[in-house]
Amino acid sequence: MEPDIKLTKLADCAGCGAKVGAGVLAQLLEGLPVHRDPALLIGFDKSDDAAVYRLSDNLALVQTVDFFPPIADDPYLFGQIAAANALSDIYAMGGDPKLALNLLCVPKDMPDSAVHDILRGGYDKVYEAGAVIAGGHSIHDAEPKYGLCVTGLIHPDRVLSNAGAQAGDVLFLTKPLGAGILTTAAKADLCPADALAAAYSRMTVLNKGARDAMQGLRVHACTDVTGFGLLGHALELAQASGVQLTLHTSAIAIPPEALALARMGLLPEGMYRNRRFAEHAVAAEQIELAVQDALYDPQTSGGLLIAVDPADADALAAALAQNAVPCAQRIGTAQQYAQGAHIILR
Repeated sequence: MEPDIKLTKLADCAGCGAKVGAGVLAQLLEGLPVHRDPALLIGFDKSDDAAVYRLSDNLALVQTVDFFPPIADDPYLFGQIAAANALSDIYAMGGDPKLALNLLCVPKDMPDSAVHDILRGGYDKVYEAGAVIAGGHSIHDAEPKYGLCVTGLIHPDRVLSNAGAQAGDVLFLTKPLGAGILTTAAKADLCPADALAAAYSRMTVLNKGARDAMQGLRVHACTDVTGFGLLGHALELAQASGVQLTLHTSAIAIPPEALALARMGLLPEGMYRNRRFAEHAVAAEQIELAVQDALYDPQTSGGLLIAVDPADADALAAALAQNAVPCAQRIGTAQQYAQGAHIILR
């Protein structure tokens, strides 16, 4: 009989908390030669979720790649979450995923059954998205990692990016926060089982329902909230769009267990990286430190942050609810940027 394995014990970081910090990443990319191609509609210059390449007047490719160390001990659950997280980049651009390739790193002594279950979790989630896995690449590594390279399709005129938010837009967030805090506490056996189970359940939910809810509405910008936390990704959106965002913290869904753990100081390393990257552009006023920590908390397979025309805000809220999206909260608004902070917390 193959031994039971706890995947999270094999990794120093969990899920999207393993991402290189946004500020460090910007420095690493600085100065790289950028070859211009008129067919490349979106590259890495605006820190968007995926690349978009025009094939014709009516068709463009949307492409992304994402993988990370285990966020859950159960191999099948880990595979599901990693796949949902990778697919999310396509949905954040408004695209329809079609083709995926596995990226797999496994220790030489990992049981075959665990490897099989990771891949099975990824396959099941990709097929749920209506796409197919057509192969991939695997290597031996001391630390397990899994993810996908995903290609989707979209009409060039319907591409969403993080650079189009306009003054007056209403902001929506489609999943609660706190995943990084809860999974960090779980590694120390300090997370309530029901709160952890709920977080894992949300991580396996595809952002397809949120993508579908945006169809036909005047959505000006969108990004998914993952390793840089809500404030890191919101800052990228605000800077790319040239707007200021006001976020109402009372409207942002944060599980009470995550707040309680944050007050105890049980915080992932990625939270501190995200704070260092974004805090210079955030006016926190009198917001409790634990709430701020949750807003900087790195998420794995998080929700979409959507900026929609105020005239379509009610329609988007109704469509999100109809599509059983985990959270359909209006969390703030966008305004014209003047001077000072790009994000105001109230």
